[in-house]
This record gives sequence, structure tokens and C-alpha cells, in this order.
Amino acid sequence: MTSRERFLAACNSQPLARPPLWVMRQAGRYLPEYRALKERASFLEMVRTPELAAEVTLQPLKRFPGLDAAILFSDILVIPEALGQAYAFRDGGGIAMERRLDSRTDIDALAPASVVPERLAYVGGALRLVKRELASGGKALLGFGGSPWTLATYMLEGGSSDDFARAKQLYHTDRTAFDALLQKLTEALIVYFKMQIEAGADAIQIFDSWGGIVAAHDYEYVSLKWIREIVAALPENFPVILYAKGTAAQHGAQAKSGIRVLSVDWTMDMAALRRGLPANVALQGNLDPVLMQTTPEIVRGETLRLLRSMRGLPGGHIFNLGHGITPFAKIECMHALVDAVTKPPAMGRPERPERGGMLLSARHGQME
Repeated sequence: MTSRERFLAACNSQPLARPPLWVMRQAGRYLPEYRALKERASFLEMVRTPELAAEVTLQPLKRFPGLDAAILFSDILVIPEALGQAYAFRDGGGIAMERRLDSRTDIDALAPASVVPERLAYVGGALRLVKRELASGGKALLGFGGSPWTLATYMLEGGSSDDFARAKQLYHTDRTAFDALLQKLTEALIVYFKMQIEAGADAIQIFDSWGGIVAAHDYEYVSLKWIREIVAALPENFPVILYAKGTAAQHGAQAKSGIRVLSVDWTMDMAALRRGLPANVALQGNLDPVLMQTTPEIVRGETLRLLRSMRGLPGGHIFNLGHGITPFAKIECMHALVDAVTKPPAMGRPERPERGGMLLSARHGQME
């Protein structure tokens, strides 16, 4: 069975000897080859140059051949940029939009979804290059994008935010304007995801990164209804993965939205969640990304613990972290993760690493 076949089988909730493996943000700052490339090209230059984006996408697979899938190196904010609202990175960290949406006039002035194929042609170009490289090795290829709600928060706040006050205020005080913005984003994402599929993506992951910042009773209207519209517009039974951090109360509703895979953060008990969800919805996750900054022994032990907890349960499982890998992840910990998933011991008691005397680093990575 090739990696691509294994990945698609897991998306279809088929039983497998081991789960497929990939890692969110697996192409990024923890890799020395990525840091070397970034010395001669900025993040945005890499995203917008198909050859560079393809090179970065393939870097983790070359270093860790056991990975079963590649995910395109890009950014969720290419959609606002295509619609007319550019973005950049603040010197102190975080996102800065070129401007913020202050009125219904600003929303109406955004470009229509029809501009996406031309303005984001570099994304399709990068996907085709990667697909060609992956064909001989039989690896799966993932495309992705942000959810309409998550993209709207950046556009309304003017960048990263601590409280998302403006986005929440628009939802509560001007539902017509809110709907107009979310509908524009939904239509643009449908075009964008279809473009990625045509370019060779085997699955699409939707990042609803800020789905957990709203009250539970608002989540359906703020986010999930728009995700449901996107999934319904894509080819029937095409694998869509939904990652929505901090939305534990919504997992049941998310599983009924038409997605094929629910990706969950590290705070969830995967086995308990598996028992409560329909067997035809696969799960993805959910090792704590901070573990990748500890030791290979700890990573191996916690990985095997998670694998054992999922053994024999119905439904598919794709092994991943519960969030993106941090810039301070250790290469040797990533090797340990790949080996533990792809070469697990056949049977036996769970391996528990020795923790006594371990000195943990006080340095914490900031998520991109």
C-alpha cells in the first residue's frame, strides 16, 4: 500500500495496520534547510513563487521519508490578498493587514470570487510541481485554506487580535454586513479549493483556527454553516479535513457537516471522542506539539500511548499533532515520532519514558 492509498483509506474510515502520518506546519522554521532558504527569500516570496513553494513543501519529506503526505507551503491569508486586502508580518510577531474593513462599503469593494484563479495562479502552479515530484513515491498531497470566519477576523481586526472585538461586534450588531463578508469569503474559498483539487490535491484541510473564540451557541451561525456550504460545493465524497482549535463542544455538529475527517487539538481524549462520533468520520491528531521540544524518548512513549489508545476502535485515524509544530521542535524528536508511527512495536505494554532528572528548556516558541 502506498502512502497515498493509506491516507485516502484513513479518510474513508477503513481499518489499517497503522495510521498515515503528517504534521501540521511540517514545512517550516524547525528545519535547517528551510531557515537556509529563508535567508535569501522572504516568507511571502516563497509563497508566491511556485518553485520555491514546491521546494519548501518537499523538504520535510526528503528529511523524513516516513511521512505519508505533503501539505502545500502557503498561507491562509492569500484569499484576503486576492480579494484586495494584502497582508504582511509585524516586526514583533503577528499578522498586519494592509488595512482593516471598517464599513459595509469596504466589504462591498472586495473583489469577487472570479478573480481567485488568476490572482492565485501561483498556488496551482506550486501544487502541480509538487504533485509531479510526489507521483513516483506515492505520497498524498494536501491543499488547505482558512475558514470564512477565521479569515474574516483578520480582515475586520486589521491583523492579529487579542480579543477579536471588532469581528464579534459586527456579528452581533450588523448581521447583514457580516453575512455579506462571510458569503464573499465562502464563494472565494469554493473557487480556491476547486482550483487546488484540479491542480492535484488529494484532500483539503480547512483551518478554523479561531472557531473557539465565540460562544458555543453562536458557532453554528458564525462558522459552521459557511463551512458546510463549502463542503457541499466540492466534488461529492472528496476528503475535507476540518481543524477547529478549542471547539470541543462542537465536535458532534462538525462531524455532521459533510467533512470526512475531524482534526482535534491536543486537549482532547482521542479514544473517548472516537467512541462518541460516527464511524464514517475519521479523526486526525492529536499529540501535544510541545512534546516535540522534549526528548525522543518522551515523544516515542507518548506516541505509542496514543496509538494504543486508538487500537481496535472503529473509524479512520490520521496521526498528527494537535496543532502546528513549533519553530523550536527538535529534529531528533521528529525522527522519533516518524519511527514510532511507522515502525511501532507489535504488542506489549505501553512504553513510558523516564522523566526524572530531565531538564526542560524555558524557551517557548510562538506559533506562526
